[in-house]
Amino acid sequence: MNPQNGNAATMFFDDLGPRGAEPVLLVHGHPFNRTMWAPQATALAAAGYRVITPDLRGYGENPARPGVTPFAAFADDLVALLDHLDIEQAVVGGVSMGGQIAMELWLRHPGRVRGLVLSDTSPVPETQEGKAFRRSLADRLLAEGMKPYADEVIDKMLAPYNVTGMPGAAASVMAMMRATDPEGAAAALRGRAERPDYRPALARLPESVPCLVLVGADDVYTPVADAEALHALIAHSRLAVIDRAGHLPGVERPDAFNRALLEFLADGRSERQVAR
Repeated sequence: MNPQNGNAATMFFDDLGPRGAEPVLLVHGHPFNRTMWAPQATALAAAGYRVITPDLRGYGENPARPGVTPFAAFADDLVALLDHLDIEQAVVGGVSMGGQIAMELWLRHPGRVRGLVLSDTSPVPETQEGKAFRRSLADRLLAEGMKPYADEVIDKMLAPYNVTGMPGAAASVMAMMRATDPEGAAAALRGRAERPDYRPALARLPESVPCLVLVGADDVYTPVADAEALHALIAHSRLAVIDRAGHLPGVERPDAFNRALLEFLADGRSERQVAR
């Protein structure tokens, strides 16, 4: 399906589980697509949740646009998708860049967020050096394509022992990275360089909007210490450290990741039922 929002951004997505069930919107990271959430979508749908996994603009089947894609555009696209599906509120989760887009959605559209799931991500804005790196990487992807970059970062996306020990998962991650349109990835990187500081908004997250922070125990991009700082920032949040995983624990250790996610969702659902 490909609904259009006001900015004419085509949205391709999967929608699994009962239509009347509690909705969970899962946002992929860079440079991936919605298929990375397949283990979570299957498990959550089997548990009775409605799971929506979209391709962000410029990724997967979603057409790329040159230039800059601000995080505000990503968040507005997702809200347009929720509108298209007649979903007023959803638990919104994301990994890495997807987690930052989930934070942006909370910042811009707090009334649409029932809960947050933040995996291997950071609320901190880029430093000047970080901004320069994102812009330089954008230029590099346009010049070289995705393959050299994918080859370079695979053992950071996954823990090195999982690259060799989980060849199927490594092949899937490599295929997603290599298939990404460099134009879309570059536009997102330029937008990512300019993202705001999400810490003030997260510090105000009310108890009625629960938050789960997840992290791979061996993540080198957003180490456990970063997840602990994010957990400390958000009152009433919970932290799950996934052993034997790097930056993509939902891919590397789907059973452990799904167990933490399902426990979080079940507790939130129980609390809302009691509140009624």
